[in-house]
Amino acid sequence: MTGLVRSAHDRGITILTLDSPDNRNALSAALVDALADALTRCAKDREVRAVVLTHTGNTFCAGADLRDPPDPDALVGLLRQIVELSKPVVARVTGHVRAGGLGLLGACDIAAASTAATFAFTEVRIGVAPAVISLPLLPRTDPRALARHCLTGERFDSAEAVRAGLLTAAGDDVDTVLAPVLDGLRRASPQGLAETKRLLTATVLEAFDRDAADLTALSARLFSSPQAREGMTAFLERRDPIWVV
Repeated sequence: MTGLVRSAHDRGITILTLDSPDNRNALSAALVDALADALTRCAKDREVRAVVLTHTGNTFCAGADLRDPPDPDALVGLLRQIVELSKPVVARVTGHVRAGGLGLLGACDIAAASTAATFAFTEVRIGVAPAVISLPLLPRTDPRALARHCLTGERFDSAEAVRAGLLTAAGDDVDTVLAPVLDGLRRASPQGLAETKRLLTATVLEAFDRDAADLTALSARLFSSPQAREGMTAFLERRDPIWVV
């Protein structure tokens, strides 16, 4: 498969690679649709035991594409699709992750990164909030760590991401870190994986059922606000927004 999401298969594992270098794999409407389509194919393919989600370039995902943002409902649908997929989804990160990209990590069952990776919740700096991506993140991450990083927008490393619960593990070579994980998934039965994942994701899906509509509305309202317009314009113009003191 070519285009925004490339697909390959290796002994029961399908590797989906985000490949949108022009915008650092930002979540454009087109990329969200392409990834959703690829996951739908994985769900239907009996040869797929698990999915690895990775990337080209030095950025896993730069967050929402400010020039072509996805519809909030579509982003909620993508995150829920990852959580609900009957096959484990493993994030493999060797670069930077920002804002909405952290939502992808939160939706994945297992997430590993190299020590070169960096992370930041940058929403607050452009006048919005991590509304939609909080759905998979709040049930799975340390509340104190999440409060600090979401409120300040500061950058942090893979060791802190592990401590906060955003990552399962990190190391100098992410493929070495993931080798025993993928071996374990290949040894597991499809039924065992599906039912175990159902147990593990129950509380996350409860958050989607309870809060998705309100958070989608909040996201749409914030992105259309004057402060968000100033924040996004400042970001694109590479300057500080007017509220910086």
